[in-house]
Amino acid sequence: MKEYDYLIVGAGLFGAVFAHEARCAGKRCLVIDKRGQRGGNLYCEDVEGIHVHKYGAHIFHTDNKEVWDYVNSFVEFNRYTNSPLARFGDKLYNLPFNMNTFYQLWGVKTPAEAKEKIEEQRREFAHITEPANLEEQALKLCGKDIYRCLIKGYTEKQWGRAATELPAFIIRRIPFRFVYDNNYFNSRYQGIPVEGYTAIVEKMLSGADIRLNTDYFAHKEELSALAHKTVFTGMLDEYFGFCYGSLEYRSVRFEEERLECDNYQGNAVVNYTDREVPYTRIIEHKHFTFGTQPFTIISREYSSEWKPGIEPYYPINDAKNSALAAKYQELAAKEERVIFGGRLGNYKYYDMDQVIAAALDCADAELS
Repeated sequence: MKEYDYLIVGAGLFGAVFAHEARCAGKRCLVIDKRGQRGGNLYCEDVEGIHVHKYGAHIFHTDNKEVWDYVNSFVEFNRYTNSPLARFGDKLYNLPFNMNTFYQLWGVKTPAEAKEKIEEQRREFAHITEPANLEEQALKLCGKDIYRCLIKGYTEKQWGRAATELPAFIIRRIPFRFVYDNNYFNSRYQGIPVEGYTAIVEKMLSGADIRLNTDYFAHKEELSALAHKTVFTGMLDEYFGFCYGSLEYRSVRFEEERLECDNYQGNAVVNYTDREVPYTRIIEHKHFTFGTQPFTIISREYSSEWKPGIEPYYPINDAKNSALAAKYQELAAKEERVIFGGRLGNYKYYDMDQVIAAALDCADAELS
């Protein structure tokens, strides 16, 4: 007799939502994770009241009221609004591109002046009819100043190669806002859990059996035999032994530092858009929850190529990888006792609200 209805591989957001819904339906769940903590990339470490986002900053935002109500049923969210800054040389610019940004770049004060300046800069590249690369695409969309100061270096660091070597489709459009508004997201709902993200995952996993520091692939047959079905949120290609080859990802490396000052940069997120600065941004964690501690903790983020043994972050959804992922998804569709989900299991970039919506849909289809 099987001990569990579901073996859930991965204690991240998708697995936690599915486990909660399954438990509410009276199902028995075993959740395993190769790491030593719950939460996947949402994991926050509590350092004297500062919730340190160990795998990069996560800011919850959504237009989906059902999802917003769902997460708020577990924990309280604060009113944090994402308003990042960009630093180029010794100057700071507001993001997203809005009237504050245009004033900082050109001294323009009205939407009409800003629109004319952008059009003036775009006209210089009107001869580019079919952009051959990301640089040409960006210049055609926004002109040289915005591209040089705020796009070029940051994008090259993110992808690890020159903008002239990147495909044009990466930047399909560049949104401009002709209002003085630094709110990065247009989402109706936005905030961060007051207790940190680990708290929300732990509450979702309440009632499930948990085994941490457990490598699924080292004990695959033994673990799979414990449950009627497996919910797999790991790497899609790894599940099938990389039989068609490896899917590609970008990864991120973090350098964390404690500073004995109460406020290092005055903002939670500052992007560094100079190509010469090796990191892409600095996160000051206390500002996510309006901390007043006498010290602070920052994380410098470095974008890197993914290789086995480090955490895969962003699927590279170009034509080559999309075609390869489709072959693995065909294999996944034939697995009658395995459900694939999440960022890695679907080889798809998700925002947090999209992960939750997908997990709820998956659970509803499965449990009904």
